[in-house]
Amino acid sequence: MKKRILAALLTVVMTTALVTGCTSTETGTTDNGTTTEDAAFNPDEEDGIEIGELRSELGAIPAVEGSVKLGAVAKAFENEYWRTLKEGYGVFQEKLQAQGYDVTIDVTSAQGEGDEQGQLSVVKDMINKKYNALMLSPISDGNLVPGVEDAKKAGIPVVNVNDGLIANADVFVGPKAIQNGELAAEWIAEKLGGKGQVAIVIGMPKAFAARQRTAGFEQYMEANAKDIEIVAKQNADWDRSKAKDLADTWIKQYPDLKAIFCNNDTMALGVVEAVNASGKDILVVGVDGIGEAYDSIRSGGMDATIDSFPLYKAQIAGEVTLRLMGGQEVPRVIWTPQALIDSTNVDQAAEEIIGWEEATFE
Repeated sequence: MKKRILAALLTVVMTTALVTGCTSTETGTTDNGTTTEDAAFNPDEEDGIEIGELRSELGAIPAVEGSVKLGAVAKAFENEYWRTLKEGYGVFQEKLQAQGYDVTIDVTSAQGEGDEQGQLSVVKDMINKKYNALMLSPISDGNLVPGVEDAKKAGIPVVNVNDGLIANADVFVGPKAIQNGELAAEWIAEKLGGKGQVAIVIGMPKAFAARQRTAGFEQYMEANAKDIEIVAKQNADWDRSKAKDLADTWIKQYPDLKAIFCNNDTMALGVVEAVNASGKDILVVGVDGIGEAYDSIRSGGMDATIDSFPLYKAQIAGEVTLRLMGGQEVPRVIWTPQALIDSTNVDQAAEEIIGWEEATFE
């Protein structure tokens, strides 16, 4: 454990230097001048541990002394995924208060999933108001780096929760993003019998999760289903209408198209609209596991989603934050659960799918 923590600390030091001292070769820089390329830190390549293993190693969550105010910043609540993450923070707050702890979790977001500067302003406001710790889900891999630098100067712990990366955060909490794409590719390859044309709708290219989900899908197909041809891929910036327009074009351009993988459910739902309008039988798979995606699977619209269970992810993030604040040696990367959901398990309880167990408190 000590070796892992030492390695994690060295990684933080090295990645902070790289983020502030390099420029991106692929995605450029944000308006504040920070790099959006995550080459310095890739959680998918880290020796992360699952929440169950963390609990076994560290025991109960340390007791919370006095009044504690935590700040959580999501991307944008226009997306149901982030609203569910907010709900998860609320559930964790209720559990803490039921233990007699005076803990509040303020959850806010940017105005939209492209509002990088607005999200940074929210984070800086929380730092100025002296929140005890921050749980941040950045829009891109660089937009919150300046805010985290300010938080570190103020002695405020920072947990990076899913999706976009913060190379200088204390801990990353989230699923293996590359596995999102691998699970989708495996399911599609099986349904297609290892043959056919497929396409990929990418999210926002500056987001780590979008790149990794795409890479995971492509790499799985290359290694395991060489007769499946990826005929098109293009970003739709997490936007439903953009994804629908892309699918409309592809369906006309590739009459033999058999499946479309989307980096999130919002875009997948837009693709379903295009597929339904075409009358063709094209598989549609998304990522996130939002309620509307579940309903679509039940009604025969979407075929599958990779659920990363944001309701429980938020609770894990809150737990990890309290462990940090309590002085426990927390590894750099904590993996959260994910699973492929289709018609066979869409009505199964999430707790059963992920084997959820409640945390214990001192």
